[in-house]
Amino acid sequence: MLDNENDLESLGPLQALRVKGDPDAPTVVLFHGYGASAFDLYPIHEVLVTDQKFNWVFPHGHLSVPLMPGYSGRAWFPIDMAALEEAIRKNDFRNFSDKDPEGMDVARQAAYLMLDAIGVPWNQLILGGFSQGAMLATDLTLRNEEISKGLMILSGALVNESLWKELAPKKSILRFFQSHGEFDPILGYAGAKKLEKLLRNSGLLGEFIAFNGGHEIPAPVIQGVSRYLNSLS
Repeated sequence: MLDNENDLESLGPLQALRVKGDPDAPTVVLFHGYGASAFDLYPIHEVLVTDQKFNWVFPHGHLSVPLMPGYSGRAWFPIDMAALEEAIRKNDFRNFSDKDPEGMDVARQAAYLMLDAIGVPWNQLILGGFSQGAMLATDLTLRNEEISKGLMILSGALVNESLWKELAPKKSILRFFQSHGEFDPILGYAGAKKLEKLLRNSGLLGEFIAFNGGHEIPAPVIQGVSRYLNSLS
């Protein structure tokens, strides 16, 4: 099991864990959530049941964020933790849909340069992520002129709604996978359904898995990801 930053590989401006599978198979790029790292999502590729041996890239967030004394994590863009904690306390889930989160533009530029460094054609890339990593993956997918092979949104949320609504119809041949906990205390379930509705109204087809849980990736989601990847191979 990989567990330290010496295992990271430089890909453009970012570092990442890279797992090479079948050279003819698509490449899956999974962006982690706030306060996590490339190592958090890495075990997923070991438990999926797929017909092909996919290639994997797990990017490491370019921002270092403090979690507790002596501990830090990585992120793609800042989050106002005090406001988030207050929203959780009041059971008033945050709504990102009216704006492009501060710092998303920097993350987007770095991610595009990393994807160029990977050297895989867009039609062989499956982008995905968890939480704010899912927001970034969706943003990258919708903004790019070329159409990727797939999109996996794990406990994500709708951001920059007006732009995404404009861009999504141009990706109507793309099939997506989305999952969300019905009792997610970080990114509310209603926001996830709002994103699903936007994608479906734009002509995209996909599977949405709702599960009895919170901000997590439980077994039913792992099974759903396996099905989705097999459908793309």
